Amino acid sequence: MTKPDAAAECFKSGFNCSQAIVSTFGPALGLPRDRALKAAAAFGGGMGRMGKTCGAVTGAFMVIGLKHGMTRADDVEARKKTYKLVGELVQEFNARNKTIECKELLGCDLSTDEGLKMAMKKDFHHTVCPKFIKDAAEILEKLL
Repeated sequence: MTKPDAAAECFKSGFNCSQAIVSTFGPALGLPRDRALKAAAAFGGGMGRMGKTCGAVTGAFMVIGLKHGMTRADDVEARKKTYKLVGELVQEFNARNKTIECKELLGCDLSTDEGLKMAMKKDFHHTVCPKFIKDAAEILEKLL
């Protein structure tokens, strides 16, 4: 199974979008799956269901950091590389989906009862979000 497919399956099994990305890519970068799931737990639904940056995108940011992030405050090159890759990921995700904002991607606001009900009624968990997770995972694979 490809990483994009594995991430989408993880999401469909009940984890959030950010958890799906980080737990799929994290173990190969030294982050055990259970720690990846915990670290990414608050980022689903556009960061704690606030409808901000898509959790698949923030999960991809975390993976980029795991691979290329700085571990010394003076490591300017690692910082530059990390931010460059984040910019490339956002550019490609925007090209595919027009935005990285969860609220705009879904066309509803998950931070409200009515938005959450709409997402559940329309089964976005199986019909809409897996595409965004696969997109983020495909872009991430290409960048790593």
